[in-house]
Amino acid sequence: MKRYETIVIVDPDLAEEDRKSFVPRLEEIIPQQGGTLLLVDDWGVKKLAYNIRKRSRGHYIRLDYCGDGALVAELERFFRIDDRALKYMTVLLDEAVDVETAKAEIEAAQQAAEEAAAPAEPEAEVTEETETEAAATEEAAPEKPETAEAESDKEE
Repeated sequence: MKRYETIVIVDPDLAEEDRKSFVPRLEEIIPQQGGTLLLVDDWGVKKLAYNIRKRSRGHYIRLDYCGDGALVAELERFFRIDDRALKYMTVLLDEAVDVETAKAEIEAAQQAAEEAAAPAEPEAEVTEETETEAAATEEAAPEKPETAEAESDKEE
Protein backbone atom coordinates (compact mmCIF):
# COMPACT_ATOMS: atom_id res chain seq x y z
CA MET A 1 0.00 0.00 0.00
CA LYS A 2 1.04 3.59 -0.58
CA ARG A 3 0.60 6.45 1.85
CA TYR A 4 -1.00 9.66 0.59
CA GLU A 5 -1.87 13.06 1.97
CA THR A 6 -4.68 15.13 0.47
CA ILE A 7 -5.41 18.71 1.39
CA VAL A 8 -8.78 20.00 0.29
CA ILE A 9 -10.05 23.57 0.58
CA VAL A 10 -13.78 23.71 1.23
CA ASP A 11 -16.06 26.71 0.70
CA PRO A 12 -16.07 28.62 4.03
CA ASP A 13 -19.48 30.19 3.37
CA LEU A 14 -21.29 26.84 3.62
CA ALA A 15 -23.71 26.14 6.42
CA GLU A 16 -22.16 24.18 9.27
CA GLU A 17 -24.25 21.08 8.46
CA ASP A 18 -23.08 21.07 4.83
CA ARG A 19 -19.43 21.35 5.81
CA LYS A 20 -19.78 18.66 8.49
CA SER A 21 -21.41 16.26 6.02
CA PHE A 22 -18.42 16.63 3.68
CA VAL A 23 -15.88 14.80 5.88
CA PRO A 24 -18.05 11.72 6.63
CA ARG A 25 -18.51 11.27 2.88
CA LEU A 26 -14.72 11.19 2.49
CA GLU A 27 -14.49 8.75 5.39
CA GLU A 28 -16.91 6.46 3.49
CA ILE A 29 -15.08 6.61 0.15
CA ILE A 30 -11.68 5.53 1.52
CA PRO A 31 -12.74 2.11 2.93
CA GLN A 32 -15.00 1.47 -0.09
CA GLN A 33 -11.92 1.67 -2.32
CA GLY A 34 -9.86 -0.62 -0.07
CA GLY A 35 -7.95 2.13 1.75
CA THR A 36 -7.31 2.96 5.38
CA LEU A 37 -7.91 6.42 6.80
CA LEU A 38 -5.16 7.34 9.26
CA LEU A 39 -5.99 10.92 10.20
CA VAL A 40 -8.43 13.71 9.42
CA ASP A 41 -6.92 17.06 10.40
CA ASP A 42 -9.30 20.04 10.31
CA TRP A 43 -7.23 23.23 10.06
CA GLY A 44 -10.21 25.56 10.02
CA VAL A 45 -10.77 28.72 7.98
CA LYS A 46 -7.65 30.46 6.67
CA LYS A 47 -6.90 33.28 4.27
CA LEU A 48 -6.06 32.13 0.75
CA ALA A 49 -2.94 33.30 -1.07
CA TYR A 50 -5.14 34.24 -4.04
CA ASN A 51 -8.88 34.25 -4.73
CA ILE A 52 -10.45 30.95 -5.75
CA ARG A 53 -13.93 31.24 -7.23
CA LYS A 54 -14.09 34.81 -5.90
CA ARG A 55 -13.40 33.63 -2.33
CA SER A 56 -10.55 35.05 -0.27
CA ARG A 57 -10.83 32.49 2.54
CA GLY A 58 -11.12 28.71 2.63
CA HIS A 59 -11.74 25.93 5.14
CA TYR A 60 -8.72 23.57 5.05
CA ILE A 61 -8.99 19.82 5.71
CA ARG A 62 -6.03 17.42 5.57
CA LEU A 63 -6.48 13.69 5.03
CA ASP A 64 -3.73 11.16 5.72
CA TYR A 65 -4.52 7.71 4.34
CA CYS A 66 -3.15 4.52 2.82
CA GLY A 67 -4.43 3.05 -0.43
CA ASP A 68 -3.71 2.68 -4.13
CA GLY A 69 -4.07 4.82 -7.23
CA ALA A 70 -7.74 3.90 -7.70
CA LEU A 71 -8.54 5.41 -4.30
CA VAL A 72 -6.82 8.67 -5.18
CA ALA A 73 -8.65 8.79 -8.51
CA GLU A 74 -12.00 8.27 -6.79
CA LEU A 75 -11.34 10.96 -4.17
CA GLU A 76 -10.28 13.46 -6.82
CA ARG A 77 -13.34 12.58 -8.93
CA PHE A 78 -15.49 13.32 -5.88
CA PHE A 79 -13.76 16.70 -5.38
CA ARG A 80 -14.33 17.64 -9.05
CA ILE A 81 -18.03 16.77 -8.86
CA ASP A 82 -18.78 18.32 -5.44
CA ASP A 83 -19.15 22.11 -5.51
CA ARG A 84 -18.16 22.40 -1.85
CA ALA A 85 -14.51 21.63 -2.71
CA LEU A 86 -12.71 24.71 -4.06
CA LYS A 87 -9.25 23.13 -4.53
CA TYR A 88 -7.47 19.91 -3.65
CA MET A 89 -3.99 18.48 -3.85
CA THR A 90 -2.79 14.93 -3.27
CA VAL A 91 0.81 14.08 -2.43
CA LEU A 92 2.43 10.64 -2.29
CA LEU A 93 4.17 10.36 1.08
CA ASP A 94 5.55 6.82 0.92
CA GLU A 95 5.71 4.13 -1.77
CA ALA A 96 5.41 1.11 0.52
CA VAL A 97 4.04 1.52 4.00
CA ASP A 98 2.79 -0.77 6.74
CA VAL A 99 -0.58 0.52 8.00
CA GLU A 100 0.11 -0.41 11.65
CA THR A 101 3.48 1.37 11.59
CA ALA A 102 1.87 4.47 10.09
CA LYS A 103 -0.84 4.49 12.78
CA ALA A 104 1.78 4.15 15.53
CA GLU A 105 3.76 7.01 13.96
CA ILE A 106 0.72 9.31 13.97
CA GLU A 107 -0.18 8.41 17.57
CA ALA A 108 3.38 9.16 18.71
CA ALA A 109 3.32 12.52 16.91
CA GLN A 110 -0.03 13.41 18.50
CA GLN A 111 1.24 12.50 21.98
CA ALA A 112 4.36 14.60 21.47
CA ALA A 113 2.20 17.54 20.35
CA GLU A 114 -0.05 17.17 23.40
CA GLU A 115 2.95 17.07 25.74
CA ALA A 116 4.42 20.17 24.12
CA ALA A 117 1.10 21.99 24.45
CA ALA A 118 0.71 21.07 28.14
CA PRO A 119 1.82 23.80 30.54
CA ALA A 120 5.21 23.20 32.13
CA GLU A 121 5.21 22.43 35.83
CA PRO A 122 7.16 24.78 38.07
CA GLU A 123 10.57 23.30 38.86
CA ALA A 124 10.90 24.42 42.46
CA GLU A 125 9.07 26.76 44.75
CA VAL A 126 10.81 29.93 45.80
CA THR A 127 11.32 30.01 49.56
CA GLU A 128 11.12 33.19 51.54
CA GLU A 129 14.38 34.49 52.96
CA THR A 130 14.67 34.54 56.70
CA GLU A 131 15.52 37.81 58.42
CA THR A 132 19.10 36.71 59.10
CA GLU A 133 19.68 35.75 55.45
CA ALA A 134 18.27 39.10 54.30
CA ALA A 135 20.50 40.98 56.78
CA ALA A 136 23.57 39.04 55.63
CA THR A 137 22.74 39.87 52.01
CA GLU A 138 22.42 43.59 52.81
CA GLU A 139 25.77 43.62 54.65
CA ALA A 140 27.54 41.86 51.80
CA ALA A 141 26.17 44.28 49.22
CA PRO A 142 28.66 46.93 48.13
CA GLU A 143 27.98 50.50 49.11
CA LYS A 144 26.58 52.84 46.52
CA PRO A 145 29.18 55.17 45.04
CA GLU A 146 28.64 58.76 45.94
CA THR A 147 27.60 61.11 43.21
CA ALA A 148 29.50 64.25 42.27
CA GLU A 149 26.81 66.43 43.88
CA ALA A 150 27.05 64.59 47.18
CA GLU A 151 30.83 65.01 47.15
CA SER A 152 30.58 68.76 46.45
CA ASP A 153 28.12 69.14 49.34
CA LYS A 154 30.62 67.48 51.66
CA GLU A 155 33.44 69.79 50.60
CA GLU A 156 31.42 72.90 51.46
